[in-house]
Amino acid sequence: MIRNKDAIETYRHKVRNWVEQVAIPNEARVAELNEVPADLVDDMQANDFFGWSIPEEYGGMGLTTEELVLMAFELSYCSVAFRARVGTNTGIGSESLVVDGTAEQKERFLPRLAKGEIVGCFALTEREAGSEATALTTSAVRDGDHYILNGSKAFITNAPISDLFTVFARTNANDPTHRGISAFLVERGTPGLSTGDPYKMMGQSGSPVSEVYFDNVRVPAENLLGSQEGVGFKTAMKALNKQRIHLSALSTGPAMRMLDEATKYSLERKQFNNPIGDFQLVQAMLADSHTDIAAARALILDTARKRDEGIDISLEASMCKYFATEMCGRVADRAVQIFGGSGYVADYSNIERFYRDVRLFRLYEGTSQIHQLNIARLTKNMVGDNGTVRK
Repeated sequence: MIRNKDAIETYRHKVRNWVEQVAIPNEARVAELNEVPADLVDDMQANDFFGWSIPEEYGGMGLTTEELVLMAFELSYCSVAFRARVGTNTGIGSESLVVDGTAEQKERFLPRLAKGEIVGCFALTEREAGSEATALTTSAVRDGDHYILNGSKAFITNAPISDLFTVFARTNANDPTHRGISAFLVERGTPGLSTGDPYKMMGQSGSPVSEVYFDNVRVPAENLLGSQEGVGFKTAMKALNKQRIHLSALSTGPAMRMLDEATKYSLERKQFNNPIGDFQLVQAMLADSHTDIAAARALILDTARKRDEGIDISLEASMCKYFATEMCGRVADRAVQIFGGSGYVADYSNIERFYRDVRLFRLYEGTSQIHQLNIARLTKNMVGDNGTVRK
């Protein structure tokens, strides 16, 4: 749902101009420093990038799902480090608080998240609890007016720079199911909370990811998200359903960038006295890539509109995440092929960086295989209940 088409188009072009004039010229700098420098973070704050999906009453822009994905298409056209720097605040790092936080919790944290004054992160995954998220072992034991947290989290985006951690822990040691899991808001500086050094990763330079450790961390009971035990996993799924649409859009922007780069290269690069774009096998890769991108955009926008209408999009969110991230990988591979050696060598193109960066999309927030299983399960349910997948 787009509330004000003219206003959204004006802002979308503002984001596009920022990407082209500020972000892209600084991509090499970010990769070399392995961080988004403070001056660029300040610029993103000034342009309201941190509060896209945070409600207006808390200082955000309150974008609808459709409006959010339109901005995500634009911001993710540049190096993934830029969207990762703001993405937790305007996505998974704030969404649990938005959907299930108490009024007091929202008032306390959302305005600062919206302004980018603090950085949030989503601490669910553990080394032995990834695709099987309910297998988490981080514990939270009630002790008077506090909970005592012990355990660790792994692969947490922005953990090294985060100020607010949405932590999922088991409050009922006797219940191994999702009903034993609760969510907590834990602030940086709380004694016993620490983060590891940023991982050395295959790609996504400038996007810090690390482990989080809890050693007898005393968290006030007022920081129990929503002031209710046992609903943390449901909160996580609410956040992830929206974030999977968001991530799908964030996977489509890089694909559009790579297609643009590959098409331009095919018009300039000559072999046998002709631009390689004149050769039908190269044209086939361009055509397949453009069709893939168009299909992803259509699916994402349709799903976003359905969510805005209040329709259950559990199935469609999985389809979006599965298709868009796999699509991006296919486009990346074709782009390397079109560039040839120049696509493999960092000195000659940015394609090798994108190729490495986008590989992660198919792993986090549900691997492609987990989403295939989810799509198949929901499809069987539909046919079992209605006799058809038609709606």
